[in-house]
Amino acid sequence: MEQMVKLLIPKNRMNYLIKQVQDRYDAVILEEGWDCYHKGRVTNVSLIGGRVEALVKGTQNSKTVIDLEDFPDSECSCSHNGYCKHMAAVFFSLYSPYGRPELILQQLKQAILTRKKSKHAAPSPQDKKLAKPIEPMADQLPQEWQRFFEGKFHGFSISHQNSIETFFDSALETLPLYAEKWNEPLRIVYKLHVILFMMRKIEQFYQDTKSSYLSYYHENGCKLAAEKCQEQLLELIKSIEAKPKNIAAEPKHWQATLTLLGELSLHGKDSPIDWLFIYRLIWWNIDEKLGWSQKEQRRLELLLDKKDLLARKKDTLLIARAHFDVIRGNWEQAFGRLDELHTCNASDFFIYLKNDYQHERYEDTLRWLRWLLPSIHKAAHEDFRSFCQFWLDTAKQLDSDAEWVEVMESLLPRSYYYYTAYLLQTQRYKLWVDLQLANRISPLSLYALELRAIEECDPSLLLPLYHQAVERTVLEKNRTSYKTAVRLLKKLHSYYKQLNQEERWEQFIYRLADKFSRLRAFQEELKKGKWIR
Repeated sequence: MEQMVKLLIPKNRMNYLIKQVQDRYDAVILEEGWDCYHKGRVTNVSLIGGRVEALVKGTQNSKTVIDLEDFPDSECSCSHNGYCKHMAAVFFSLYSPYGRPELILQQLKQAILTRKKSKHAAPSPQDKKLAKPIEPMADQLPQEWQRFFEGKFHGFSISHQNSIETFFDSALETLPLYAEKWNEPLRIVYKLHVILFMMRKIEQFYQDTKSSYLSYYHENGCKLAAEKCQEQLLELIKSIEAKPKNIAAEPKHWQATLTLLGELSLHGKDSPIDWLFIYRLIWWNIDEKLGWSQKEQRRLELLLDKKDLLARKKDTLLIARAHFDVIRGNWEQAFGRLDELHTCNASDFFIYLKNDYQHERYEDTLRWLRWLLPSIHKAAHEDFRSFCQFWLDTAKQLDSDAEWVEVMESLLPRSYYYYTAYLLQTQRYKLWVDLQLANRISPLSLYALELRAIEECDPSLLLPLYHQAVERTVLEKNRTSYKTAVRLLKKLHSYYKQLNQEERWEQFIYRLADKFSRLRAFQEELKKGKWIR
């Protein structure tokens, strides 16, 4: 296939072409043009004056001319009447130096669809209202603010030019400015609504682009934007914790906020937003004296009483309801509800582990760790790592580490790295060696510092480890493995010398030579080491 030539035309001409294609093309013909370009059929691209000439190969080759000054004067030698796929293919070829043509294709198709809709239907009164939003006011309820936010970003969609990061930056830069002169309690609840709006839109973008062939890129963008939103929320929560009276100062706004939070957070659907974490984090900072939590608990109980609830939705509601028991320290009720979960995801409960550990409530931390233990075997790698780290940090505060050791043993082999590190740290060298033997780990795969620490304490502990490694290496039966075995034997010999057990070494080496007497190459390596004659 002849390689496509990338011709770089001026950027203002490229923008002109994009506008012309958007206004004049049909989406189907544009898709056919993309197919021609993608199959490498655009060749011999050249710029002559203000016109681009190219040859588009096919059943019949088509000579195509794109006029960069007056697009309607563009022409093609094919039989199609109007703007054809060959012109579109050349357009994509011209765009390729500026970006990914498949992305501009999606953007143009969306714009063409919008253009067609606008021709057949006049804008509704609701659309007009959204198109010209009125600025949010301090005396309005949050529902009005949310309507303003929607109007402000009405029509925004994910495309090549409008990424999810563009939305996040634009929303965060513009929306908080409207409340700059408001009193502090109102500013805080307004900022919370800005964050909730951004999260809601990110989730909407995520759902809208799931079927796209670029969904992987959009999904990653949504997850990154969701993390940034969560960071903004955590910063806002710090200001709420510093001045809890700000909540009581604006009761109507906060009650409306909590209602919206309940609607957004407990659907149990796949989302880049960790709604359950956000729901619990906000409720954690609501004063029980206000009486709002009792109303929310009753609402959750009514939802849980409904029949035919999907497992994921019910799990979400159970965790939300148990959260209020956790806040009040009603552990029996909390764990009673949580024991009904269909699926226990450890990451859903790290919010409690982190909070208890940070406030040095080690007894409560231990309570969560024990409850999570049966389900941690199936946890994701990152969750498992966090769980082990929490256990290790908590074990340091206990009188005995016996339970920690028992837990790590029960989680083998996944806990291997955490367990071995702890055994070395606490100088339980025999247990450490037994673990390496059980996992058939060669000394050559271990850190020299680890082996040296045991060697300085008691070299005899390492003898079984080297014996096993030598035999396993020899059984690989190739010259390279025999050389490796000799390296291990040299180290093993040095340990026998340190222990003044030369006679035992002689017995071992002759038994080894006799056992593998038929392996001539191995016998040669032993003779080179002058261990046998």
